[in-house]
Amino acid sequence: MSISTSATIVELSLSVWTANKIDKDASRKVTGDNYASDEAGLFRKNLMAGTSKRKEIADMAAGIREWNNRMTLPWADRGGRLLPTSMFLDFKRQLDARRDKFERAVEEFVQDYPVLVQNARQHLGNLFNPEDYPSQEEVASKFGFRVVFSPVPDSGDFRLDIPAQELEQMKQDYDEAFDNRLSDAMREPWERLHGMLSRMSEKLGKAIEQEGKGMRWHDTFMTNATDMCSMLTHLNLTKDPKLEAARRDLERAISGVDIEDVKEDAGVREDVKGKLDSILKSYEW
Repeated sequence: MSISTSATIVELSLSVWTANKIDKDASRKVTGDNYASDEAGLFRKNLMAGTSKRKEIADMAAGIREWNNRMTLPWADRGGRLLPTSMFLDFKRQLDARRDKFERAVEEFVQDYPVLVQNARQHLGNLFNPEDYPSQEEVASKFGFRVVFSPVPDSGDFRLDIPAQELEQMKQDYDEAFDNRLSDAMREPWERLHGMLSRMSEKLGKAIEQEGKGMRWHDTFMTNATDMCSMLTHLNLTKDPKLEAARRDLERAISGVDIEDVKEDAGVREDVKGKLDSILKSYEW
């Protein structure tokens, strides 16, 4: 099945300076948050001791990677993921906003770097070594935000000057690999949906057992399910009728249900759980 017009491949790569330095000469007795031993018994210094700015950038990068994974489907073993073309404009808008925020944070960090090094001197004391610290230019080069969009290749694109028999075998091998990748990619929407249904059913079950006492509810209990229904309309690249049916079942199960009703009304909780359990039993996950 060709999905060359319904999806594109997005490769997102983010790099962040680790600011760690292995000190082989340090005593193994040294302890503290700014000095830690790894499995080999070597000690790693946090060169940015006394500030959380580098970690904030690292956390931002981790959040961007998680967002990218949520918006796309697995494809290549490393890097490339499938992005439905129906989501491209919204994805690109959100991506650009995240890139701008990341690059502003990096620029601020690099500008403040000389001051941060002096702060680290105070926190590390005798462990401070100025030779551990790269220049501002080197530090800036250790951060990166790179994204590449490319079409989903089709075996018909092979244009090689090799014997016809070998070329045909290459096409067949590619088509087989393509089908396997697509099958693996389309497992993820099913797994996301199954996980959502299972978590909701489990929490509702606990609430029913406890008669609603001691349960904490957040708006996301319902909004995450609504968002899932919306997302699946895009991620169903192969137009799988069973996946669409399961999506619609969830949509109907939560239609008109408010989080306040779930909190206050035992009947609502039992009704929604019954519908969710029915969906779980209706499909081969």
